[in-house]
Amino acid sequence: MKIKTKISTLAVAISAQLLAANSMAIAQEQEVKEDQAIELIMVTGSFVRRSENFESPSPLAVVDSVAIDAIGAKSIGDITQTLTINTGAENTPDAFTQNATAGTSNMNLRGLGVASTLILLNNKRQVVTAQPNNAGVNFVDTSSLIPMIALNRMEIVKDGASALYGSDAVAGVVNFITKRNYEGTQISLDYQDGAHGDNKEYTVQGLWGTVGDDSSIMAAISYTNRSPLFTGDRRLSRPQDDTSSLGSPGSYFLNGTPFIDPTGCTEFGGSEILLAPSGTVPGLEIGFCGFDFGRTYSFVPDESRLSTFVQAKKQLTDNIEWTTEFSTARNRAERGGSPTFPILTFPTVPADHPGNPFGADVSYFGREIGNAGDGTSFPGDPANTESDTFRFSTMLQGELDTGFWEISYTAARNNYLFTVNDTLAQEFQNALRGFGGQGCDPLTGTAGVGPCEYFNPFATSFTVLPNSQNVIDSFTGREEIDSKSNLEVVEAFVSTELFEMDGGSAGLAFGAQYRYQDLTQDYDSLANQDRFSFVIGNADIYGEQDVYALFGELALPVSDDMDIQIALRYEDYGGTTGDTVDPKFAVSWRATEDFSLRGSISTSFRAPSIFQRDGGGTSLNQMVDPLTGAAAFAADRTSGNDQLVPEESTAYNLGFSLEPVDSWSIEVDYWNFDFTDLIIKENFQAVLNAEPQNPERVIRAGDPLNGPLLQVLTTYVNASSLETSGLDLVSSYQLETEVGTFTPSISATYILAYDLVDPQSGPIDGVGLRNFSNIGVSTPEMRANLGLNWKHDSFSANIFARYIDSYSDDQNCADGTVFSAACTQGYKDVDSHLTWDAQVNIDLGGVFETEGAYVLSLGGVNLTDEEPPQLFTNAGFDSKVHDPRGRQIYARLAIEF
Repeated sequence: MKIKTKISTLAVAISAQLLAANSMAIAQEQEVKEDQAIELIMVTGSFVRRSENFESPSPLAVVDSVAIDAIGAKSIGDITQTLTINTGAENTPDAFTQNATAGTSNMNLRGLGVASTLILLNNKRQVVTAQPNNAGVNFVDTSSLIPMIALNRMEIVKDGASALYGSDAVAGVVNFITKRNYEGTQISLDYQDGAHGDNKEYTVQGLWGTVGDDSSIMAAISYTNRSPLFTGDRRLSRPQDDTSSLGSPGSYFLNGTPFIDPTGCTEFGGSEILLAPSGTVPGLEIGFCGFDFGRTYSFVPDESRLSTFVQAKKQLTDNIEWTTEFSTARNRAERGGSPTFPILTFPTVPADHPGNPFGADVSYFGREIGNAGDGTSFPGDPANTESDTFRFSTMLQGELDTGFWEISYTAARNNYLFTVNDTLAQEFQNALRGFGGQGCDPLTGTAGVGPCEYFNPFATSFTVLPNSQNVIDSFTGREEIDSKSNLEVVEAFVSTELFEMDGGSAGLAFGAQYRYQDLTQDYDSLANQDRFSFVIGNADIYGEQDVYALFGELALPVSDDMDIQIALRYEDYGGTTGDTVDPKFAVSWRATEDFSLRGSISTSFRAPSIFQRDGGGTSLNQMVDPLTGAAAFAADRTSGNDQLVPEESTAYNLGFSLEPVDSWSIEVDYWNFDFTDLIIKENFQAVLNAEPQNPERVIRAGDPLNGPLLQVLTTYVNASSLETSGLDLVSSYQLETEVGTFTPSISATYILAYDLVDPQSGPIDGVGLRNFSNIGVSTPEMRANLGLNWKHDSFSANIFARYIDSYSDDQNCADGTVFSAACTQGYKDVDSHLTWDAQVNIDLGGVFETEGAYVLSLGGVNLTDEEPPQLFTNAGFDSKVHDPRGRQIYARLAIEF
């Protein structure tokens, strides 16, 4: 058993407001009736109930429904993008770095990874997506939680929380809390129109609830439809950033030298990429016929979302309440792509091919469909995602004389289907030899006769020797990955008072949890046989995981001014993953009525995922074979590693709260995370360089030691570390005037350190760096939101300025060349980014004195239509930091009666 004892002696005393304001929160007065009894509540970050005005020793931020409405958010991804504590989340679909997860969204607190923030729904876990991201990480899809209309608030614990909640709470916890005991009916209609292309979005939501003497029920439904925005609608990249050497027209290798298709290139929409002066070989040009593949990809997919949520409560006895929840999410997304993928298997065009102008066997370097004869692109061949999420949770909660108990069961499932077209390698080769066509048998047919057809890869296919759809269909297949992820959680705990202290009753909570998770990925039969020329394929995947946990928490009100929290959790994964113990110690001290301090220190962990332990994938990559020094396209086949150990983190937080004058609050926190044993995928080139003749890691054709390179076998390893620290600032001031209440606010995060140790790149100072060439994420040094809210009678308005600092792009040099060790002028700068959002609200019900409430909101995001800073890379912007959509104007009508 690993006992983490990195916690050194640290005497800190601290205190914070229970619900620390977030950048979007609008300061509001709380009305408390004098004759109302104090309600005890359980907040995120503790299993012990406290009074409503309790000050948490952990840094806790809250985004309530008022703040969510104030930014015009129509999805949780819209909220995430504005959080300054979020770095590197994948909420903007980027086909180049988010291959199969279009239509999903996630959280990435502190840039520690999309699976290092624990996502809860009403204090209970949610299932992860069955489809991992490009890094092989399964995450909770926040777009598949609940309808936004049912969301009451988000509570965010901003320090390590594994001592309370277990695995994944490395960077913190985000708890989505729904409305409760709602009575009435609410309908909202949203419409949003983008400044570019045909990008529009509308959302229809409904909420209904009723409360009886001993029961209540609430139901919500939401439907969103979003039309696509293509890269061709708002081209952010340079042509060379999205130009492939593999096009159609393509290039042909003869005796190891590439030649541009002599029957045509530029006249059919290609671009010549010369590798030698024109005329070096009479009648031929050495090089490639470039293809611009970037015009048909999606910045925003064609997307629809339908989600439902039902919550029912029943008071079984005076002391026992039963709560049951059921939710569904049906998300569909179609992401545009290039007309077809490149063919990287170097198929042979025989000398006797009727269109072959070389008179000799040549190797084809291109794709089945690229440019049309008029120089425009064929419509992009889309990739489709279908995600269906189901969740059921039931809970019994009972009152004790001095506390309460809770027993719960949660079951959730995600079904995820990803489909994309690709060229079938052997069938394409058959077609080049004259045995194409869906009715052709290569064993009995005759090349180019009857049902057997030639595929013409040359530019003459646009003119005198066109290809039939029949021959194209014969070598085009569709890869399907049908994935399923299951989660079951049984949890029970008791919270009770122990004894009296100077500040009140000491509280104790203790309990146990059992979690079961499994993951299945079922590839189609063609993929099982590695039949595709680009996506290749993969074997089916299955894995499961059982976790047993025990946890406890002490809440000690030492005095009226000081509270101490001590927590400890044990989790056992069995097998080689083993078990772990994580403690937490937190203190708050109210030094004066206007000034308080808080501090916490804890250890956290993230266990290897099922995919990292039992899964894997295959991709085709360009590699350099150290035996020959020549470039070759070979498969990188990654398999799981059952010897992985959990990632571990030590985190501490120091902060203070200050109210220098009435209605002016200031919150400052210093945070530090030391993350070790990070799980990463091995670099295929590093494996190849280290062991080029190891047949257990490098697969070669024919001679296992010296033959042509076919595959490199990689896996996941514990290989890296990351230490990050920084400062959070949150402040707001409420000013009452005759013309209304004005509330200026600021929320900012300044990152002091983001120090990485990468297996290939070594030590990296990652602050202010894109971290393209290492394991980190883009890390601008500072992000800040400045807001101003105004409210008067039935009218309100707000405006936000959102600033993202500049940073350096380690993929490109400052002189515009691709990164190399000779970047004498340093890296290229990614410019800072400032956008403006605004909103006006009119309570029509108040204006016209109606019975129901009718609120009309008009607003805009990025009102000045600022372009995201340009990167010299595919798509032309950083999808982990910036939004490519530009100005978005929206209107919302919310009706409640």
